[in-house]
Amino acid sequence: MRVSPVSMSSIRILPDRVANQIAAGEVIERPVAVVKELVENSIDAGATRIEVEFRNGGKSYIRIEDNGKGMSPDDALLCLERHATSKIREAADLSQIGSFGFRGEALPSIASVSRFTLRTRSQDWDHGTEILINGGKLIDKKECGMPVGTVIEVAHLFNSVPARRKFLKTDPTETAHITYTTRLFAVAHPNIAFCLIENGRTLFQSPACERLTDRIAEIWGRQLAHDLIDVDVADESKGYRLRGLTAKPGVGRSTRRELVTLVNRRPVDSRTLGFAVLDAYHGRIQKGRYPPAFLFLEIAPEEVDVNVHPAKREIRFRDDGAVRRFVLEAITETLEAHKAPELPTKPVPAPATPQVKVNLPGPTSVAQAKPVPAPKPELSRRVTPSAIAKEPIAKQAPTPQPIEPRAPAISQPEGRPKPPPQQAPWKLIATFKQQFALFETSKGLVMLHLRRADQRVRFERILVQHMGKHSPSQQLLIPLPLELEPLAAESLASHLELLNANGFSLEAFGRNFYRIEAIPEWLELDQAESFVRDMIDMIRQRGGNQRKDSALWESVARLAVKDSYQANDGISDTAIGQLVADLMQCKTPHTCPKGKPTFTEVSWNEWGKRLGCE
Repeated sequence: MRVSPVSMSSIRILPDRVANQIAAGEVIERPVAVVKELVENSIDAGATRIEVEFRNGGKSYIRIEDNGKGMSPDDALLCLERHATSKIREAADLSQIGSFGFRGEALPSIASVSRFTLRTRSQDWDHGTEILINGGKLIDKKECGMPVGTVIEVAHLFNSVPARRKFLKTDPTETAHITYTTRLFAVAHPNIAFCLIENGRTLFQSPACERLTDRIAEIWGRQLAHDLIDVDVADESKGYRLRGLTAKPGVGRSTRRELVTLVNRRPVDSRTLGFAVLDAYHGRIQKGRYPPAFLFLEIAPEEVDVNVHPAKREIRFRDDGAVRRFVLEAITETLEAHKAPELPTKPVPAPATPQVKVNLPGPTSVAQAKPVPAPKPELSRRVTPSAIAKEPIAKQAPTPQPIEPRAPAISQPEGRPKPPPQQAPWKLIATFKQQFALFETSKGLVMLHLRRADQRVRFERILVQHMGKHSPSQQLLIPLPLELEPLAAESLASHLELLNANGFSLEAFGRNFYRIEAIPEWLELDQAESFVRDMIDMIRQRGGNQRKDSALWESVARLAVKDSYQANDGISDTAIGQLVADLMQCKTPHTCPKGKPTFTEVSWNEWGKRLGCE
C-alpha cells in the first residue's frame, strides 16, 4: 500500500517542554511522587527540618519547605534544566550512589506539568532567589527575603496535561498515599524533624528523635512500638547489616502496610526482603497475617541497583539469594532470642462433666458481663463457633449469662424424644488431620470441612444480629485501650456511630486514643483489639465515603470468619456435634462465605454401585 507523503512525518528533536512532560509521565505518576522527589532532595541537602503541606490530595497544592543548605541564584536556574544534578559526574558513579535524587529529572518534570514556584537561599548569599514557572515556561525570576533553605510550591498539578489528571484517584486516596510516604521518610530518618499538614490541619508533627522506637511511637502509636523488638545483626564477611524493629512472636496485622523495608535508608518494595521476613515468622503468627516491622538493610552501594524503576520504587540486588538468607537468619535469630514473659495465671478447676456454651443465631437479649450464679453442668457458658475449637478455655474474661438454645430444625419420628441441643443430626465416626469429620447418616457418609462450617455459622450469626433491632453485646469490666495512628483514628471516628449501634462500644479518650468498652456477642475478648484494628484497615481500603448500610457489615462478617477454626486448633467431639447443629440452621449451609463446599456426601446407593452390590 502506498503511503501519502502528507501522512508521513520527518524525524525531529522534541522541544524541551514536551520532553519534560514525557519524562513527567514516568517520574511523576501522581501527587505523592512530587512529595517523594522533593523530600528526597531536602534530605540530600542536609535538612534537619522538613515540612510537607498539601491540599485536595495534592492535586491543587503541595509545599515542601526545608532548612537545608539551599542554592545560589545560578544553581537555582540550573537545577530546572534536564539532567542537571550535583550527585554524579560519570556513569561509573551510578554504582556508588549514596544520595536519593541523582538523575536531575524531577524538578524540570514537575515544573513542566504544574505552576511551579522555587524559593531558595544558600548561606553565602544575603538574599534568596524566587523562580516562577508555569507549564514548563519561565514566567519570572527575582530576589526574595528568606532564611537559608528551600521552599518549593507546586500548584494545579497536571492542569497542562488533562489526560494525566483524569487518571488521578479521589482526594482521600491521594491523601493516604502522601501521608503514608511521608511517614516512611520520617521513620527512615529519625534525626530529621517532620511536619505534615493537610488542608491547614496538622496530621502529625515529630521532632528529631534519637531512637527509632520513639519515632514509631509518635507516628504509629505507642502500642505498636511496645509490640516490637530490636534487631541488629551483621555479617562482616559480606558487608551486610540488618537493624531496626520487628514484631514480637504472635503479633500480626491484616495488611502489609506496617511491614516496612529500607535499603540504605531508602524505602523500597522488595520481594526478596518481604518474603524473607514472612518466612522467618512462619509458625510464629497466624496464617494470612503480616508482622509489623521497620527494617533497615545496610549494604555496599555496588551490591544493589536503585536505578531499575523510573520512580526508584524497586531495587535489584546483585545476589538475591545471599541477601534473602541473611535477612531470614537475622530475623529468625532475633525471634529465637526473644523470650516472651510468662503471665501469672490462676489455676482453674477442671469441670466435673464436659461443658460447652451455646450461641445460636436469632434475636437474644444483651449479655451483660457480670458475675452470675453457677449454671447447670450441661450449659456452663456460651461460646461462639470460633471458641468451640478451643475447648477448654481458661481466661480471666467475665462469664455472660447463659441462654436457652433453640433445637436444630431437624424432623424426628413421632414418639421419639428430641435429642439435646448439643447432639448432631449425624453420627460422628472419626476426625482426620484435625480438619475433617466423617459422619454416618441414614442416606450415606458425610465428610465435613470443620473450618468452612465454622466460617458459615459465624458469618450468618453476625449478619442476623446486625439485621435485628438490637445487636447483642458484652460489656467489658475493664475497657481495652486502643491507640491508633492519625489516619486510622480518622476512619474510626467517621464510622463510630455506625459501629456503636451494632454491638460495639468505642469511646474517644484523647487524641488518636480510644477505649473498647463493649464488643459484639459473637466476638471473643482475646480477639477484640486485633479485630477492631483489622476492621479499621478494611474501612480505609473501602474508602472514606463508605455507605453506611449492610454492605459494610457483610465485609465485617467476612473479616470475622478469618479468625475461625484452624486445622491445628483441635476440637472435641461434643463441639463438633454443636457445630453441625448450628450449620443446619444456616440459610446457606452447603458453602462457606467464599463459596467453597462445607461438606460432601456419598449415598449408600453410590457405595453399592462402587462395590458392585445389587
